[in-house]
Amino acid sequence: MRNTSGAAYAASKYIEIPVREECTLMDFLLKQMGITRNRAKDLLSGRAVTIDRKLTTRHDTPLHVGEVVRVSRHRQNTMLLNKYVKIVYEDKDIVVIEKNVGILSMASTPKQYCIKNVLDAYFEKRHFKCTAHVVHRLDRETSGLMIYAKNIETAKILEENWHEMVYDRRYVALLCGELKQEGGTIESWLKESKSFVTYSSPTDNGGKLAITHYHRLKCNENFSLVEMKLETGRKNQIRVHMADMGHPVVGDQKYGNGRDPINRLALHAYKLNFVHPITHEEMEFETPIPQDFLKFFRNEEAQ
Repeated sequence: MRNTSGAAYAASKYIEIPVREECTLMDFLLKQMGITRNRAKDLLSGRAVTIDRKLTTRHDTPLHVGEVVRVSRHRQNTMLLNKYVKIVYEDKDIVVIEKNVGILSMASTPKQYCIKNVLDAYFEKRHFKCTAHVVHRLDRETSGLMIYAKNIETAKILEENWHEMVYDRRYVALLCGELKQEGGTIESWLKESKSFVTYSSPTDNGGKLAITHYHRLKCNENFSLVEMKLETGRKNQIRVHMADMGHPVVGDQKYGNGRDPINRLALHAYKLNFVHPITHEEMEFETPIPQDFLKFFRNEEAQ
């Protein structure tokens, strides 16, 4: 889904090289780009390298024939130093960030600290004449990938075409207890009360239909690691649906059972694939599953 201007815009920013033989990413960069090992490490640490549009910082990543390595012509900006927000990708129209737990996507009251404030201060520091525009949200307690528009025109395109432009958006969660089924779909009607608690009903309760597809990745008798793909994006959808199944998200104080072994809500938006609103290029981003989610399964992996 590209047009000529989009392809030209991408070509001005990236070098794309197809993989023609099996090797590690470091060996590939050294051979194909003729750069030093230190320069290759600099590109990787600067988040300037993707494999089939998936960001990687590991020099020992194995490459396979047919994959495409993309290297940014410009080192990724590192001027934003914030414990809550990490910039994953940025161009003149959008910025993709990885959100940490403990910060709002946007303020709900005046002067409230939020990601929009962080990005606006970052833009001002760089003398950019733009502001961050929210096009979707994550709960304060949820971490993961988000898009912000840098102008109102781009924001409107994303908002009005969200379900068509975002073609793959996935979460991973650590759930309480052993999830017996490998996967499935849960759907219900969700309605928020006056006290901001979302209630679920198998029949129409006047709320909105919510559909969640899930797939079990790992499990033991105490916890389950599960991937979710949303067909709808309702408020607290994953948290309510997992509680409906009897396996609430670990650390969920609102809909859970009080179990909180990692001192956070164990929900992370780890994959975000969308069509660029201006260039129409397919953009794909993925972050690692948090180590706190994985540590409960290390004994099983060692066996």
